[in-house]
Amino acid sequence: MASFVRNGGARWIALVCLMVPMFASYFFDDQFSTLSQIFQHPECLELGWDSADYGFYAGGYSFLCVWGGLILCGILLDIFGVQLVGSVFVGLMVLGGATVLAALRSGLPPHASLSIAYVGCMLFGLGSEIAGVAVTRSIAKWFKDRNVAFAMGAQVAFARLGTAAAFILAPVLVAQKLPGETYTLAETSRPAVLGLALLLFGGILWAVFVAMDARFDRERGIVATRGEVKAEEKFKWADLGRLLTNTRFILLALLCVFFYCCIISFKKFGTSIIIPRFRMDAGSAKWVITMIPFFTVVFTPLFGAMVDRKGNGTLWMVIGAALVLAAHLLLCLAPDGVPFWGYLAIGLLGTGYSLVPSAMWPSVPKIVPERNLGTAYSLIYWFQNMGLLLVPVFVGRMFREQSSYAAAMSAECLFIVLGVIAVAVAVIFRSLSLQAPGFGLDEPARAKHKH
Repeated sequence: MASFVRNGGARWIALVCLMVPMFASYFFDDQFSTLSQIFQHPECLELGWDSADYGFYAGGYSFLCVWGGLILCGILLDIFGVQLVGSVFVGLMVLGGATVLAALRSGLPPHASLSIAYVGCMLFGLGSEIAGVAVTRSIAKWFKDRNVAFAMGAQVAFARLGTAAAFILAPVLVAQKLPGETYTLAETSRPAVLGLALLLFGGILWAVFVAMDARFDRERGIVATRGEVKAEEKFKWADLGRLLTNTRFILLALLCVFFYCCIISFKKFGTSIIIPRFRMDAGSAKWVITMIPFFTVVFTPLFGAMVDRKGNGTLWMVIGAALVLAAHLLLCLAPDGVPFWGYLAIGLLGTGYSLVPSAMWPSVPKIVPERNLGTAYSLIYWFQNMGLLLVPVFVGRMFREQSSYAAAMSAECLFIVLGVIAVAVAVIFRSLSLQAPGFGLDEPARAKHKH
């Protein structure tokens, strides 16, 4: 039986079971990203939402996360474990998705359907974020000192393949109509139907992982025969204060919020920015934006393996943040109507989006004890969601109050400011790492085993 823990095949099966729920989460979250332009014409939507309504809905993902949900639930994750708490929030993710679908197909007036969808998005967002914490924490546990950066990179890459699938399939499921024609409720909700089916399938594979993880714990002796957690594994409330006074941890959290706002919030309105800036049609703009997840699918595992073997993680964070900033500078300043610059900018964005997470997420277990990883990742996601709550709302209002071109330029100016801050934080974090190399942030994953 002990061979199960040491069996490399079991680790990879567990990783697959962790990947699929996140793939489904990313698909559902991005189901409208390449359809954002249709909300600029609410008169053609039976749903009746405009761009500001869509931005408000998108911000709902982060509402409960910001108002204490992430921190509290992350602590619960450390106290009661991944198997119980993770399962609750995978279920909440599915419930939220079902609520959103019900709102989209309800036929209620726009404000009523928007309110219900917002509640669903709140539930989905909290469930998805805590499920993501549980997945990341589980990978850190199953791959401890064994290609953890590659495993995390592979999980992130596969999850972002869910984003790519949403980008590609949503415009197919909701085919573009001629001016003046109406998108029915059934047509608008088709991506959510597929997304909910994927969430349900992800929930089944999560249950398989829970069974595997329980066996893993028994064989490692983490859980005693009476189900009591060993003393050294227990969460301590004093650890929360230590996290909040850990300079390196705070810098990682700040990098996360500013970096991800430059990308995740951009994706929500990507086609609305690309179409007026480079004078593309909706079909071409869809493929430009789809480059982002495709780049990450290819490069995130490769960069993760590189960090495992070569180290220099903080350097790659600086370079990745700089690439994302360069991408937004191009999106704002490149000549109008020249698609080449749009493709180049998104290529840089996708590369930066691969580099930073490949180095950032595996750095957390190096500065935080294993028993606090659930709380640590939850706090980082809490910082991230503060930005993801607000930025889509601001950008949505820009598209409501300004012309398409002016709104695209205003949005890019906002993303440039966020990008500058992300680069500055990454540089400070690298400087601290070079001053105190004892944390091993720039060491290869297996450097400690060479001694």
